[in-house]
Parts: sequence; C-alpha cells; structure tokens
Amino acid sequence: MKAMWNGTVIAESSDTVVVEGNHYFPEDAIQREYFRESGTQTNCAWKGTASYYNVEVDGKVNPDAAWYYLAPKAAAAEIKNHVAFWRGIDILE
Repeated sequence: MKAMWNGTVIAESSDTVVVEGNHYFPEDAIQREYFRESGTQTNCAWKGTASYYNVEVDGKVNPDAAWYYLAPKAAAAEIKNHVAFWRGIDILE
C-alpha cells in the first residue's frame, strides 16, 4: 500500500492494519520529512486520543491529514505505532 499526496509517496508498506476502512501504516513506513506535528487532538470512545500531523509536500500543507494514537485503548492496541490518513491523501495498492 502507498499513501500519496501532491504527487509524492509519503508512506509505503505491505503491512498495514485496516480499522474502520482506514489503512494504518507502521511508523517506520512514513517519510518523516513530510510530517509536522499539528497540535490537534481528538478523542475516540474505543480507540482513545488521536494526535495529528500536517502533511507538507513541495511547499503545500495539508492540515491534520494524518493521525495516530500514541497510547490507544486495549481494543485498538493493534494500531499503536501506526499512522492513518484522510483529507485527500490517496491510498493505493
């Protein structure tokens, strides 16, 4: 699987975890140079607190386009150390 935005592969892995239709990529599969902590957090009743990254490619910023759970609840333990995407990030096989 590949995550692409603005014509650039920002993550790639053959070992994603699918939860609620979202592919969670292992942390070591993301291209760190395109990710900046955003400071945004949200809460999911069964997964816990999500933190977000802004994705930046070629001077363009996609705010809060990636998220992760630093300490997911037990029901979502499989997504610890994984990152998922939305807001125009294409997930391709």
